[in-house]
Amino acid sequence: MSKNDLFENELLERLAAQPNRYFTVEALSDQLGLKGAVAFKILVQTLTKLTQEKKVQQDSKNRYGVVVAAQTVSGIFHANDRGFGFIAWDEVEPDVYVSADNTNFALNGDEVEAEVIRPAVPGSGKGPEGKITNVVKRNFSRVVGEFTGFSPSEIAEKHYYGFLHLTQKSLQDVPVYLGDTGLQPQDGDMVVAEITNYPSADFPKTMRGLAVEDLGNKNAPGVDIMAIVFRHGIPTEFPDDVMAEANQIPSEVQADEKTGRRDLTDQDFVTIDGETSKDFDDAVVAWKLPNGNFHLGVSIADVAHYVTPGTALDHEAFERGTSTYLTDRVLPMLPERLSNGICSLNPGVERLTMTCEMEVSPQGQIVKHEIFPAVIKSAARMTYTAVNQILDEQDATVRATYDHFVPMFEVMGELHEILKDMRHRRGAIDFEEPEAKIIVDEDGHPTDIELRERGTSERMIESFMLAANETVAEHYNKLHVPFLYRVHETPDTDKIKAFYEFINNIGVVAKGDTENIKPKMLQAILTKIHGTPVEPVIQIMMLRSMKQAKYADQLLGHFGIAAEYYTHFTSPIRRYPDLMVHRLIHWYAENGTNEEAQAKYRDQLDEVATHSSQMERRSIDAERDTDALKKAEYMLPQVGEEFDAVVSSVTKFGLFIELPNTVEGLVHISTMDDDYYNFIEQYLAMVGEHSKRTYRIGQPVRVKLMNVDVDQHQIDFKLLPDDNTPTSDLGDLVERKPRRNFRNNRNQQHGGRRPNGNRNGGGDHRNQHSRGGQQRNGGHGNSSQHSNYRGNHQRRNSNGNTSNTNHQQRH
Repeated sequence: MSKNDLFENELLERLAAQPNRYFTVEALSDQLGLKGAVAFKILVQTLTKLTQEKKVQQDSKNRYGVVVAAQTVSGIFHANDRGFGFIAWDEVEPDVYVSADNTNFALNGDEVEAEVIRPAVPGSGKGPEGKITNVVKRNFSRVVGEFTGFSPSEIAEKHYYGFLHLTQKSLQDVPVYLGDTGLQPQDGDMVVAEITNYPSADFPKTMRGLAVEDLGNKNAPGVDIMAIVFRHGIPTEFPDDVMAEANQIPSEVQADEKTGRRDLTDQDFVTIDGETSKDFDDAVVAWKLPNGNFHLGVSIADVAHYVTPGTALDHEAFERGTSTYLTDRVLPMLPERLSNGICSLNPGVERLTMTCEMEVSPQGQIVKHEIFPAVIKSAARMTYTAVNQILDEQDATVRATYDHFVPMFEVMGELHEILKDMRHRRGAIDFEEPEAKIIVDEDGHPTDIELRERGTSERMIESFMLAANETVAEHYNKLHVPFLYRVHETPDTDKIKAFYEFINNIGVVAKGDTENIKPKMLQAILTKIHGTPVEPVIQIMMLRSMKQAKYADQLLGHFGIAAEYYTHFTSPIRRYPDLMVHRLIHWYAENGTNEEAQAKYRDQLDEVATHSSQMERRSIDAERDTDALKKAEYMLPQVGEEFDAVVSSVTKFGLFIELPNTVEGLVHISTMDDDYYNFIEQYLAMVGEHSKRTYRIGQPVRVKLMNVDVDQHQIDFKLLPDDNTPTSDLGDLVERKPRRNFRNNRNQQHGGRRPNGNRNGGGDHRNQHSRGGQQRNGGHGNSSQHSNYRGNHQRRNSNGNTSNTNHQQRH
């Protein structure tokens, strides 16, 4: 290698060590320790050569810097209704901002590839900017929208029958023109269309498609929810081959099916569920043992016995992944003949189960266990209400009605307290809050929103299901066989540090090493602030710092319940992962655990885990959208009324507030016209520049309902400030800038300025709310939504009427 080559390499290495900086020739000469005019001339010549070879580039000030190879990223594009968007491509790295000019016609949710055209600037708060180069996979092939028809002359001229107006905010300005062949819906109908052409250079703001299903007029009962269901792509009907297989399954347990199963029909198993539930997939029994320990039996419907690999039933269950529970209906994972029939542990009839028997010490430790197929006969169909009346209210009439079971329920209550205390000692984090149930009439219109506090019976069943799930996970992990787990990984250090910084800023001193976070550290914080005014805000911010629970074929632990081992074993009627866990238990029992047996499902489990997590997300999104729709509809007649509320989130563009009935809405900053308000991010506070009025999460406020947009599920409130509104000096943290009159300066704070790291941006404020959006919110990111952490293992009845929170196994 020549001296010139060596010099070139040294120069390039020097520049590459600082890829985002540019240097004058003089600065480079000094760094390289060059002496004399000759050396300086060689440096200039070398820089010219490297510039011609496009290895080095000059900036506008004739400084030199290394040419950095363009970084490419792949991820999901989250579009804003204003045209720009963000690409989520890494769990830790900030999202890539994409301007409206660089979207390459990508739509919300599309999987895309992009080139980073401007890297993040460390310490500036500015994330990377990119340009989408390829749409890898479209997020949807079907859409749902309201139909508007063309006149006969327009149809003849344009060859389009009409167009659909889509309700998704990011697609409101992208109509779908429908061809004049196929279905011919009426004006005002909600229509499902198959997309044939996506936006392109020729048609940048339109799509084209064919009408494939007419759901009926948008105002007809049930059409609103069906539009949400179709928009999320959730199946509503079972294919003929699936129903044919389901109809061939006997409605009663056959004699030959009992072979190899343990007969537990003499034990007093009971199901405990909501009043309107119809599918009972778990039953429990308990008693005290002579040695002072407790016997706990958890029997789960043996769905895997009926839904076998390779069948149409199994394929359909896998594709659905989970049952979806909406306000007035359920979209089940399995046909009703199974879920309400042979797989439901109805009282007084024999049913096949997979049973987990545990011996529990007075300290809550599982000292012995067995997992085996069994036959049981439920002794009673109990409700949460009745068991709460027995245990919490000591209702003499109810206790007399169920006098045979009362002693067992009291043992169960005692065992629950033991298990709860055990989980608390190891650091399990428990977020308690009222649960809302939207009551609808026969036409689907909301008539009330009921709040329900969980009693001993709900918590007791949760304790027993958690114990069974942990026991099954530990058993098969210690056999060292391929298995499926429910995991909740340790939060990212950066997010925990941000959380600790936030609570320290509001005066809560927390101990512990944020580099090695443990559940018990967070539990200690919740214990410390229990019952204080800051409890709501700290709970919300803690939840935002956590990751999302998911399924995995690797044991990664469950941070939220401080469990090393955890799976989902207890709901195979409603969740495919549970069904798969049962299938694995059967397989290893029948075939052993040698390498050949292990190979059977090893390569399938990652796909099952990934797909099940995605379907769970789809179901939760549909449930959330339906609740938001019905809550908006419920509030519509109350426009103009005043309410007490609390601040549930604070953003640059305003305050999200929550009413006592759990309805949430936005106070946009443009309506806060009593002052100019600054957003203090590190305190998540909004502070008036002149009045110093201060609004923070968890703060009580009085609001007036100004507007309800049912189609967009949007509720707008206006603050009613009073003399009791707290004040603070937090506004002093804001750098002072010249202000025009604050009433005319509101557009500076209006949606549109992109919050750092926030996928949706300021304009799409409706979707950034603390529980409902995709936000990362400037460091206090919400990659784990509240509903995801809790898991909502809610069982409702299979005819679609939402029951109480059956077995809310919230993890």
